[in-house]
Amino acid sequence: MLDPRWFKAAGVAVALTLASATAAHAAPAPDPAAEATAAVVTLRYDDSRAGGWEAAIAAGVASWNANVANVKLVEAAPGTRAEIQIVATSGWPQATLGPVRPGGQARVELGSQAVTQGHDKTRIAAHELGHSLGLPDTKPGPCSQLMSGSSAGTSCKNAVPNAAERSRVESAYAGGLASLVPADGRILVDAP
Repeated sequence: MLDPRWFKAAGVAVALTLASATAAHAAPAPDPAAEATAAVVTLRYDDSRAGGWEAAIAAGVASWNANVANVKLVEAAPGTRAEIQIVATSGWPQATLGPVRPGGQARVELGSQAVTQGHDKTRIAAHELGHSLGLPDTKPGPCSQLMSGSSAGTSCKNAVPNAAERSRVESAYAGGLASLVPADGRILVDAP
């Protein structure tokens, strides 16, 4: 006759084996990289009325996309609504102060007067997009600050946000949503 303690020990072993097998086939733990991807805010821009600025806009967008992880700027498909309207003008560059939210509206004017004065087109585009993302001017400021704008002088070609500027934008779009604080909405003109 079999000892009843053997059945009890065997039952515990079977239960442990089943529990281990069930845990092995349970839903995998959340992937932090996938969660980070899900928290990215996508903002569309329309530059169809910014003739002559296409390369500068593409470089300015690439700079922001390479330096900020939780917000991405993408070109809107023709005929679709864009949060950021980019136009070429003959005046000084200016933009609506954000942070613009998905479904919101901001305007960027890329003024040729700054180019005539000798300022770099790519820096202008990246700087004005920075306003749409919620960054005010930091004038006067050094060339290392993208948001110092024209105060850095015409020799400045830097179109890359510094660590503080990146941090401020990432904070505004933390958790996958633009800041709950309404966009400022002021128009900032980047004239000297």
